Amino acid sequence: MKDYKLKNGLRVISIPMAGTKTATILVMFKTGSKYESRENNGISHFLEHMFFKGTEKRPTNMDISAELDSLGAEYNAFTSKEYTGYWIKIDSTKLEKAVDIISDMLIGSKFDPKEIEREKGVIIEEINMYHENPLYYIEDLFEQCLYGDNPAGWEIAGPKENIRRFKRDDFINYFKTQYGVDSATVCLAGNIGDSKDLLEKYFSAISTSKFIDKQKAVEKQTVPEVLVHKKDGDQVNLSLGVRAYPIGHKDEYALKVLSVILGGSMSSRMFNEVRERRGLAYYVRTNYEPFTDTGYLTTQAGVPAGKQNEAIKVMLNEYKKARNGEITEEELQRAKDLIRGKSIIHLEASDDMANWYGKQATLKEEVRSPEEFFDKVDEVTSADIKRVAEDIFKDKGLNLAVIGPFAERQEFLDILKIG
Repeated sequence: MKDYKLKNGLRVISIPMAGTKTATILVMFKTGSKYESRENNGISHFLEHMFFKGTEKRPTNMDISAELDSLGAEYNAFTSKEYTGYWIKIDSTKLEKAVDIISDMLIGSKFDPKEIEREKGVIIEEINMYHENPLYYIEDLFEQCLYGDNPAGWEIAGPKENIRRFKRDDFINYFKTQYGVDSATVCLAGNIGDSKDLLEKYFSAISTSKFIDKQKAVEKQTVPEVLVHKKDGDQVNLSLGVRAYPIGHKDEYALKVLSVILGGSMSSRMFNEVRERRGLAYYVRTNYEPFTDTGYLTTQAGVPAGKQNEAIKVMLNEYKKARNGEITEEELQRAKDLIRGKSIIHLEASDDMANWYGKQATLKEEVRSPEEFFDKVDEVTSADIKRVAEDIFKDKGLNLAVIGPFAERQEFLDILKIG
């Protein structure tokens, strides 16, 4: 792996991979919905869409997509709370064409007002899709429960009223502040050779920006919190979790291992207790979600209406058992092996390798190789797991988001006790 800068200051991470015929270029920017105001919430995601709508060299969305499709490329983009990325994966012999296209999109997009108006309907339907799918929407509700009326608690896609109101100047202004060499990282992974001159050729026009940093998330909680979204149906979707650690915290690796033990596989505790032993869910999983200034751990499940309290109590009991140190060495080693094994499988692909380094470079100062990451995971002990569980699994730090046929939250507050 090589980490260097172009003449204009643009950071590049180059990851040559033996034995692959593909190459991936990923361009990531340190911006997302946390970098927005209430007035422009949703602009990061909307802007991501607009980069595919035409440039001076490729005037329409069809010009861009047809050219990429004719190259047999895979391509897409994504927006999160703290970063936005654009990528193309391609036959490595056609890498220059991919670099040409993605740089043109990011430097020469027109942001045509007619395309903006047309895309508003697309974005609104995307919002509708997420709101109608409780597996997706429960994540937004949990973060709203945690952070409230703060960028960390807002939806990435933003409210529909913002989407309908945005004009071309809104996109231009946001682009000028958030899309510059000071917020960007280019990752090249796969069969790439020496690509520095290639990147200098196509990315030299990116300049510095008047970057606006994000508002810090509010981390203050003294009692359990519950957020209920009323939706009739036979299934109740739950997200039960706690505040945890940000990226770079000394215990982030222990927390990653703990999340796998609790609900990261079919042999995990939550899967066994909630699904296999009691038949209360089809899906149940525990995730650790770290950000630059905060983080959380949550267990999500879809359970039968009427059985939600039983499921919550089972989850809370697993949190309690972890806090009491009831984690075996066998479970600990199995979780470490799972993390290593699944990571190695994913990282055989050039797009996943680019994403591995791109996210790190965007969100923190230190960039670790997969092996360095595995070494940190291997250092985690059962004592570390117990200490972390004792720290995060406290009654006052519990948060619960619920989608189901409920109008009140009191019945849930009454059972939010680890004991």
